[in-house]
Amino acid sequence: MTVIALPRRGRAGAPRPGAGLTLAVLGTVLIAAMALAMTVGAAGIPLSRLPAALGLFGEPTGAEATRDQLVLWSIRMPRILTAAIVGSLLAAAGALMQGLFRNPLADPALVGVSSGGAFGAAASIVFLEHVLGPHLRGIQEYLLAFAAFAGSLVTTIVLYRIASRSGRTSIALFLLAGLAIAAIANAGLGVLVFVADDRQLRDITFWMLGSLSGANWAKTASTGTVLLVALLVLLRISGRLDLLVLGETEAFHSGVDVERLKRISIILVSAMAGVAVAVTGVVGFVGIVVPHLLRLVIGPSHRLLLPASACLGAVMLVVADTVARTIVAPAEMPIGILTAAIGAPFFLAILLRQRKVVGP
Repeated sequence: MTVIALPRRGRAGAPRPGAGLTLAVLGTVLIAAMALAMTVGAAGIPLSRLPAALGLFGEPTGAEATRDQLVLWSIRMPRILTAAIVGSLLAAAGALMQGLFRNPLADPALVGVSSGGAFGAAASIVFLEHVLGPHLRGIQEYLLAFAAFAGSLVTTIVLYRIASRSGRTSIALFLLAGLAIAAIANAGLGVLVFVADDRQLRDITFWMLGSLSGANWAKTASTGTVLLVALLVLLRISGRLDLLVLGETEAFHSGVDVERLKRISIILVSAMAGVAVAVTGVVGFVGIVVPHLLRLVIGPSHRLLLPASACLGAVMLVVADTVARTIVAPAEMPIGILTAAIGAPFFLAILLRQRKVVGP
């Protein structure tokens, strides 16, 4: 049973009227959300001083202007950009995963892909330092990102093998397998928490709740590079994803190398989810909320759905991070709590909508 909104035969890839305008509006909203996020925080920057802090009118003068620029470029800007990039990665990974599985309930966090990445990251925190010793701490951050990618990749491959058979994907099997895989990954995380020392325990808690407090320019650059490469590949395969939604047999007869497309999609989903988990920890429901909303507005064409999802995902995480670091200031709320509070009711609404369509 396939419940995703399928494009009609012969119209695969045809966006709805106004889809381009929606993309332009999303870009404008993203710029406005980032500008607002720059002004809000423990050290507020009034909107009237923001252009000077950004360096638009030359070098700042005065202690106040110097402080604004220091706060903005040293702390706030890398965090905002990293939030936007991670939101884009998660939302685009969700849209790609839904196209690959032909299932609107697919989400890297919901079906255990993010949990697999978090398990890989936590395992690297606990074991790699003992195995490799303190001399390799300089590359520990890269090893952690690779471990998160490897955990996400293995989880995605196992999930795909279990849920797919003869070119069809069972929704019930897909969700149950995802829940089981997430439970196994969480059980592994529990074991790692049990054997970790105090410092390692703090790091693992970071991955389990999600936070952007560790963002810096190096992480912005690395995640931005992954996003740029992923978007270029996604735009290149978007037409083939539209044909894949029609069915593997129809896609094959239309000239699509289905197996190659599936391998590329699995690697992309794993890389995007793994890198996002490596930077922020587990941030759930972005990948399911964003593509589902946009599919209702601009239709199922991946040519617009993928970049629009990246844009709206960026907006969602920038706004969520702004709320997370201001609502209980000077403390900070884990961002995973906020996205779950928004995404879980939305997920229930999708299930109830599907219940009306297909019956109990």
